Amino acid sequence: MAKHLSKSKLVAFRICPKRLWLEVNQRALRDDSAAVERSFSTGHEVGEMAQRLYDPRGKAALVSIKDLGFAGAFKRSKELLSTAKPATIFEAGFQACGALAFADIMIPANSRCGAIAWHMIEVKSSTEKKAYHEDDVAIQAYAALQSGVLLASVKLAHIDKTWVYKGEGNYNGLFTEVDLTETAFARQDEVATWVTDAHAVVAKTREPKHAMGKHCTEPFECGYIAHCQSLLPAKAAAKFPVTWLPRVQTSALKNRIAALAEKAREPDMRNIEDKLLNDEQLRVKAVTMSGETHFDSAASRKALKASGNTPMFLDFETISFAVPRWVGTRPYQNIPFQFAANAIDAKGKLIAFEFLDASGGDPRPAMSRALAKAFGGERAEAPVFAYNMSFERACLEHLATAAPSHRAAMLSIANRLADLHPITKAHYYHPDQQGRWSIKSVLPTIAPELDYAKLEGVQHGQEAQEKYLEAIDPETTLARKTEIESQLKAYCGLDSYAMVVLWAKLAGRKVPTAQA
Repeated sequence: MAKHLSKSKLVAFRICPKRLWLEVNQRALRDDSAAVERSFSTGHEVGEMAQRLYDPRGKAALVSIKDLGFAGAFKRSKELLSTAKPATIFEAGFQACGALAFADIMIPANSRCGAIAWHMIEVKSSTEKKAYHEDDVAIQAYAALQSGVLLASVKLAHIDKTWVYKGEGNYNGLFTEVDLTETAFARQDEVATWVTDAHAVVAKTREPKHAMGKHCTEPFECGYIAHCQSLLPAKAAAKFPVTWLPRVQTSALKNRIAALAEKAREPDMRNIEDKLLNDEQLRVKAVTMSGETHFDSAASRKALKASGNTPMFLDFETISFAVPRWVGTRPYQNIPFQFAANAIDAKGKLIAFEFLDASGGDPRPAMSRALAKAFGGERAEAPVFAYNMSFERACLEHLATAAPSHRAAMLSIANRLADLHPITKAHYYHPDQQGRWSIKSVLPTIAPELDYAKLEGVQHGQEAQEKYLEAIDPETTLARKTEIESQLKAYCGLDSYAMVVLWAKLAGRKVPTAQA
């Protein structure tokens, strides 16, 4: 049995005791998602940048568990914390009274009766202080204080989302600090109770019972979700689940669903009275129960009449970085690195355009030039369809600022945007959509041959981001980069072409064929 529980395990206990028990006793069951793995990678990147900023002259000492092992790391930390000439320490370790923790940053403050006091700083990749961060730093302070370390302050350093990278490797100002000294010190007795209770949970011979809920995904996704789901009793499947009803917002409907849930694990929309539903929900219920598609073709043709015969279609893929890489960008800002577009010419033929920069350099200048060329000239007046166009508009407005020489062209495209999503939602619904109107939900109902599942490597936006990051990694081989580029182009191209097919369906036209 563990003599000391790490800070991460104690935080897990605070979120869900069962999560802690599994982490200690059945860790082989853990299965972190790709998104969680990426968050770990982001955390490492942010941590490295914090070390650079808090030690600009490179004088700090780093305690490396990888090199020293746990016992060696604790020994080395003790030596550094008690030296007569203290310096900044990264990853100093403490263990005492059943808890252990490693502090991201320890900065010597002043001498108290011959002993050195320290500023403890915990670095987070988030853009704000979160509730669980207070538990986090309180536990860390507890481990240090119980180890005999004097603390002058306890602070949280998180990313300032308003900060803009100006280039030349200058990241000063990326972090902002929140002083949690008073809170951390005031909760020490509370933390001692957590440690005692957590050890009691770990000592249990059987997995504790704990109902699933929001804590399974908040404040971060648990790696044991699949395991816990496998233990749930078989559900009495509803033929028409209420989860397919869109936008359940009224208290009357919520209360009715809650009452039904007490009797059935999966309530059925057949038991929801029509008077509780709005027009959109009534349509979903009627279509789902009848199995017949709702399609007001006359209304959709009328809605699209103004778009004419030669519209264009645009889709972007974006990436965000906790630590900005390109001048003029902010932390976690969505930055376009790829687009795919289609245009219908005067002869009714389809023209495809694409852009992808997987070099790792700033893609925005070249992308802006490519967009200006594709959407200019004889196509300068054509309406431009997107699906949920606020995303494309944000990308174009960002490019207008990032590439001033093409500002007018980017804003022209943005001003010509038209949205297929609300038109689809108002006039079309198929039973297989199950209450969703994303283009990936609609497309299989009108063109089942266009199957995202058949794409290799990239089948959704998250995978596109992951593959892009792999492509721009200097360690990625040229052959692998080329393969990824092909996969990204196929995915983004299908997103754009899907809108062409959907527009043709809603406009009552044949799907245009490509130019010879």
